[in-house]
Amino acid sequence: MLSNDLYRALGDIDSIRRQVANTTEFRGYGPATLAGTAVCAIAAAGMQQFCLPMPEKDLSGYLAIWLSTALVAALLTAVQMYTRARRMHSALSPEMIRMAVEQFLPSIVTGLLLTAVLLGTAPKQAWLLPGLWQIIYSLGIFSSCRFLPRRMLAAGGWYLVTGLACMAFGDYRALSPLAMGVPFGIGQLLIAGVLLFSEGETRHEE
Repeated sequence: MLSNDLYRALGDIDSIRRQVANTTEFRGYGPATLAGTAVCAIAAAGMQQFCLPMPEKDLSGYLAIWLSTALVAALLTAVQMYTRARRMHSALSPEMIRMAVEQFLPSIVTGLLLTAVLLGTAPKQAWLLPGLWQIIYSLGIFSSCRFLPRRMLAAGGWYLVTGLACMAFGDYRALSPLAMGVPFGIGQLLIAGVLLFSEGETRHEE
């Protein structure tokens, strides 16, 4: 009986922790790191401009540049999210990190699967990828907005608009370095700005 009561109490504690996490603003994303990912995007655009003047004739090179850039940005964000969440959320950090990953992971997986399917079945339509990546990223931001500052909706809207604009090109102009460097460079700086402004408001309130 005592053992059952103990398990029930531990379950209640876990449930309470999850409920608190679901109503707490996630502060694990650092403005400096997000600004760093913007620099990564701009650097990748410069690399493409210098090394890959005709990306439509070398899709593997194009993918190598941008997927490796995305991997570096994701690793930087993940490492800082883990360390910052432990500092900002203390005992709630495991729940907060899990919640953040659960919100954004479907977009990442969808983007990877969509890339593989498009290249495998319709490689001539690869010019759609930059726009699709940006739209999928915007959906990840929108799904995460419930535990991020409300102004983050502007960043999601930015990526949605730029993704649609890339697709409106209708041809290989969408593979231009500007079609990725500008949206992600400005978009990540916008996210960093929103987080920085939100941190300032929180410190002022405290």
